[in-house]
Amino acid sequence: MSQRRTSIEGRIALLLGSLLSIAVAIAVLTHHYLADATIAILVSLLVTLPLALWLLHHQVAPLTRLLAALADGVACLKDGDFSFTLAQDRDDELGDLVTQYNAVVGVLRDERQAIFQRELLLDTVIQSSPLALVLVNSRGHVIYANTAARKMFNDGRRMAGEQFPTLVSRMPAAMADAVRGREDGLFMVGSEEEPETWHLSISSFALNGQAHELYLFKHLTRELVRQEVATWKKVIRVISHELNNSLAPISSLAHSGQLVAERHDDSRLADILGTIEGRAQHLKAFIEGYARFAKLPSPRPAEVDWERFMHTLEETVPFRRSGDLPEECAWMDAAQMEQVMINLIKNAHEAGGAPEDVEVEVRVLPGQVAIHVRDRGTGMTDEVLQGALLPFYSTKQSGTGLGLPLCREIVEAHGGRLAIRGRQAGGIEVIAQIPARRVLDS
Repeated sequence: MSQRRTSIEGRIALLLGSLLSIAVAIAVLTHHYLADATIAILVSLLVTLPLALWLLHHQVAPLTRLLAALADGVACLKDGDFSFTLAQDRDDELGDLVTQYNAVVGVLRDERQAIFQRELLLDTVIQSSPLALVLVNSRGHVIYANTAARKMFNDGRRMAGEQFPTLVSRMPAAMADAVRGREDGLFMVGSEEEPETWHLSISSFALNGQAHELYLFKHLTRELVRQEVATWKKVIRVISHELNNSLAPISSLAHSGQLVAERHDDSRLADILGTIEGRAQHLKAFIEGYARFAKLPSPRPAEVDWERFMHTLEETVPFRRSGDLPEECAWMDAAQMEQVMINLIKNAHEAGGAPEDVEVEVRVLPGQVAIHVRDRGTGMTDEVLQGALLPFYSTKQSGTGLGLPLCREIVEAHGGRLAIRGRQAGGIEVIAQIPARRVLDS
């Protein structure tokens, strides 16, 4: 059988009722023996008041001690000390308060431990990062620097408290200029024979109500060299493939032509020479494609009527229009953008869908014009989507991997961007987004 709980209010009411009963009983007895009401009241008060004070002290003292302990506990919480807990020996409202206080202390202690573990993990990750990280406050003092930064700028010694401008003055000239220029980007360090490529990123933010700056230095030489080697390998593979595909039949046909010439078979010789010329023209076009990609001229934007631009495209490659054309003229290099659109529309026709599903739509955005080319072909995998805009990347057996990268180069030269994404019902959507004239003129 559970013990009945007594509240503080009930205890006070019981105490007052008991004192009142005792006072009345003493007054009645005194009046019975002395027959004087005034003396009976005085005697009752003289006996009851000390007893009331003693009982009040007996009841209030534990409450006072508990409240004082709670005040000390709250002060500890304020100071960040979550180890102070209280013993629970009461079965009333204050006991509930002690229970809740202990629960709050436990939660705060667990959260602090979790935060400490996360901070430890974060510090371990930052310290082991190859990026040199330096945190500087508004007065130019270094607040934090990881291991890579200490090795790079201070011979492995601690940097906290150092003046960052002093450390900058000891950096290589190109790195110091990049820091003083306060712009994110690449810079070169070292001699012309062996330059080192670095990237600097600067972030400004408020920490504890004060302005701070975070400097990130990343050494990119190894990654760039590795990427450059991989790119050259791709170029060599593509060029070798194309050269072999053309030179092998040319060599064979030249030998056959020599034999035919000895027999004076002029008709057969004409066919052989025509085939050789075709392969040579293909090889020439292949080499010229690489040259165009490497030496793309800067665009010469001018006002271009959208209706005339689209009509010219329709005479070259078939497609279906979607939506209305913008009323304002475009501001672009018409010849280069025609090359982009012809390439994109041809790719859409080669995607495996129905020809009538190839559509082009021009949308006007704030300060931008977006040209959408859509198809309902077989689509692309995520891997192909990621590499589609990279030079020399192609899934076609006879492809050079320069079509989409060339389109991207032209669009980016206009100040825009090229994006590819899959469509939910199948197919691909390519978006060429270029600035409006007012953006280019500003």
